Amino acid sequence: MSNLEAHPVETLCADRPGGAGVEVIEPRDVPLGGPRAMTVRRTLPSKERSLVGAWCFLDHYGPDDVSATGGMRVPPHPHTGLQTISWLFTGEIEHRDSAGHQAMVRPGELNLMTAGRGINHSEYSTPGTELLHGVQLWTAMPEPFRGAPPGFERYVPRAVVLRDRTGTTAGELRVFLGSLHGEASPVRTYTALLGAEAVLEPGASVELELAGEFEHAFLPDGGVLEVDGDTVPEAHLAYVAPGPGSVGLANPGEGRVRVMILGGPPFEEEITMWWNFVGRSHEEIVGYREAWNAELAAAERGGDQADDGAPFGPVVERTGGEAPLPAPPLPNVRLRPRPRARQTGRRTEEKEVPMSVEESEKKAAAAEFVHAEQRHRYEVHVGGATAGFTQYRVQEDGEVLAFDHTEVADGYSGLGLAGKLVAFALDDVRAKGQRIRPYCPYVRAFLKRHPEYSDLVEAGFTPPED
Repeated sequence: MSNLEAHPVETLCADRPGGAGVEVIEPRDVPLGGPRAMTVRRTLPSKERSLVGAWCFLDHYGPDDVSATGGMRVPPHPHTGLQTISWLFTGEIEHRDSAGHQAMVRPGELNLMTAGRGINHSEYSTPGTELLHGVQLWTAMPEPFRGAPPGFERYVPRAVVLRDRTGTTAGELRVFLGSLHGEASPVRTYTALLGAEAVLEPGASVELELAGEFEHAFLPDGGVLEVDGDTVPEAHLAYVAPGPGSVGLANPGEGRVRVMILGGPPFEEEITMWWNFVGRSHEEIVGYREAWNAELAAAERGGDQADDGAPFGPVVERTGGEAPLPAPPLPNVRLRPRPRARQTGRRTEEKEVPMSVEESEKKAAAAEFVHAEQRHRYEVHVGGATAGFTQYRVQEDGEVLAFDHTEVADGYSGLGLAGKLVAFALDDVRAKGQRIRPYCPYVRAFLKRHPEYSDLVEAGFTPPED
């Protein structure tokens, strides 16, 4: 979803030092579009808090009478440096993006789009939709990975029964990102994240175990929620700082209450966020804006919209004849970065201690290597987060993979993961009978150390000078 504010102003946000108890964030109403605008309730970002983990944007909308508002009509628009998560309660939305993905977003189904270095997409509620109700979420991508290729993933989590302390059925839970209550999502993210939906029966209460290093947020829909005894009004966001190993959720009302549960370790990077872009500086945002508007101007002049060299990919085909959204004017002030997460208490007072050999070996042993073919890269995962990748471009109808970049995130260096990852990738290339063009300096250095893989290099390939 786009931030459709015609004149998006900069909101000075600040992550309050986390303390005991529950911090409640009041939503603000934001109309999306023109005279028949669909209004959303936005709790992230807010003046009180910029992020919860890597979660940096939360719009809660509906139940929206599509016949009165026209529903969701979001023409093609760009994104950078983030992942979007669409989660519907009611209705149906058609998604199209410049990476070639077309999907129907339906209730209880995760649709995750990776913007990375740049993508554009459109979203329209379908003609058969009468009521539209759900949430739109963004997560900021960390520095090592925010230039990743664009992509799209879909996942349908199963519903599991929640029970109270007496064993009585209290509701159900769907975990679409990360893990909670013994359920885990296979969808990979660029930071450790938790995303789940719980539905609590009237009068029910449950106790959920939490990751102590995560900060968490709880958004009730359909009624009031109690979080560890604190009352949270409907559509408000309850924030809980890192530390607690569990949380009590209770529905004191007479109707069912849906709860969106978000979490992740505090995001330690400053981000600059404006309109639909997540960057690291005012200058980056200015560059994204100019690049998108220039791309639209070229398309209007009859340029080749299928040009893969365009920063945001080819402009998505118009739906209903609506033109793509140009980036609005910037405010007359310099965009300021959102502050890094700050916490009080014992956790941040401790000095960073280098990992012992035993801890390093344990971390390396937990690594999992996968081929993320949709994203054109091989990845290493540790503890549910992407710790590194080696990416490639497909050439010669899939017979050759041109490896152009290998990277391991901060906190995972010195574990030998890069070498193991490249070996995993090259073993897979060999098994499929493919060849490689090693443009990446790390891959070339790896080949020098491991000549047993040199036969995989395409005949006649001339490496660039390092």
